[in-house]
Parts: sequence; structure tokens; C-alpha cells
Amino acid sequence: MKTKIAFLAALACVLTFATSASAESDNGFYEKDHVRGFISIGGDYRGMFSEFQKYVNQTAFVNGAHRSTPAGDSVEQDYVGTLKYSKFEDYFIGLHVNMGAQYKQFLTWFDINFMPTQTSKRPSATYATVSEDGSDTQKFPLYDVRWFTYGADWMFGWKLFGENTIINLIPAVGIGFNLINFHFASSFDIESIDKPGTYATLRDRYYSTMASSVNAELELRLEFGPIGIGAYGGYRYVRYNELNVEGNRLETAYNMYDTDNVGDTWFIGLRLTWIFRSDWQKKQDDKL
Repeated sequence: MKTKIAFLAALACVLTFATSASAESDNGFYEKDHVRGFISIGGDYRGMFSEFQKYVNQTAFVNGAHRSTPAGDSVEQDYVGTLKYSKFEDYFIGLHVNMGAQYKQFLTWFDINFMPTQTSKRPSATYATVSEDGSDTQKFPLYDVRWFTYGADWMFGWKLFGENTIINLIPAVGIGFNLINFHFASSFDIESIDKPGTYATLRDRYYSTMASSVNAELELRLEFGPIGIGAYGGYRYVRYNELNVEGNRLETAYNMYDTDNVGDTWFIGLRLTWIFRSDWQKKQDDKL
């Protein structure tokens, strides 16, 4: 629900901005030949708050049961074993591609963010499990446990020290969405919370859930002509929706997953920006 609200708000802002710009550009709302496009690439160190790290580790390393029938029996039982994986750290590297436009001191852009996949290697190809009555053992396959996120934010910023100064401070804020993806340790059988007694088997694939996000940052930038080099830091507020696997909500002994799962990070990083020339600048060059 929160993600839908954030998406609708972003869509309303886009439509309002586009309509106003189109309707009033001929009446002096802005001088469109002064608009400059830009692209940038960047990377940052992202620190996970304790709630986020706990959410990732509890989810990624969920230790479910396997439904199977013991040899010589006709009744299914739950088989459970011990998982021996290395837990994930409380940080990751964020990578970014930004595309946007600058009008005088005002900037707006889309920040497309992603990260390298974090992997906890499987300790063996299979692991031993024991039936719930302790009368039988079986082996089941193990997979590498993985997770990663990606998303996009629509950002708005302002150059505090002017349009073309060599040194500038640029505060910015934006809203967007994020997806987090998990690959689990084994082919567990997950019981449906909504339909008790109904099970679905996890497959060797990623499972995802979406989140709304709010991003705030401050960039210190040096500009040398069309090239900008910036150091930035900030905070990204994220709330993940409930995680569904094979049509069932995922539940562990620790937590029922809902729309309040925290995915907040703080970050510091570097950014390289290329600023294109405006039509007005090109016209001035043609006059020379």
C-alpha cells in the first residue's frame, strides 16, 4: 500500500511539472534554451542500520522444512536440518547512473541505483535432515544464498552558490521505489499462512519484494567546464512490502513480514558528472 501511494504521488508530480512546463514555456515560465542536460556515474559505501541487517539475514537464511514421505510409510513428515552459512555484513557498495537536466540553479534527475550481488557460499552440495518423529533422515540440495537490491529515485536539487561556480553545495531530495531480491538456501516447502495445510516448494531462483523510498543527500561539487566531480552523503528511507514466495507470504520464527520492514541506509560516495551545453551556449559560440 505504501509503495502504491509513493508511486501515485511521484506520477502526480511528473504530470503536474510536465503540464506546467509545456503550457507556460511560451509565456516566460522558463527560458528553455538555457536548459542543460547531464549524466553522471557514481559509487558509494552504504551502511545498513541494525534493523535492515537483521531483516536481510533473517530472510535470506530462513530455515524451512522439507515435506517428504519416509521410506515404507504413507504419511508426509517435515524434515529439518541445520544450515551453516556465513551471515551478511552491515554494509554494501551502491552503484548509480543519473540522468537529468539543469535549469540555472535548479536540477532534477533520475537516480538509477543497483549493487553487486552479495553471496554466502553453500557449505556443501547437500545437507542432512531429520524427520519430525526422528525415525528417518534424508538429504536435500543446498544453494548459494544471495541478495541484492535495485531501484530508482526522482531527485530535486539546488545549487546553493550559483549556477556556474567552481565550488558548489547541492542539497537534494527525492522519492522512488526499490526492489530487494533473495535466493534461499534450499528447496523448502512453505506453508500458506492464508490457507493452512497448503504448501509450495521454493525453487532455485530469486524472490523479490518492492518498497517505497525517500532519498536525501548533500553533494560538494567541483566543476571544471562541463565536468563535475562531487563527494556526497545522505540517508535513504525504505520500507519493504511483505515478501511473497510461490504465492505465499514468507514467515519465520522471528517475524511476520509486512509493510513495515526497514531497509534504511546511510551513505557516502563519489560522483562524476558530464554537463551538456545548452542551446543558448551553442548560439553564443556561433556568434563568435
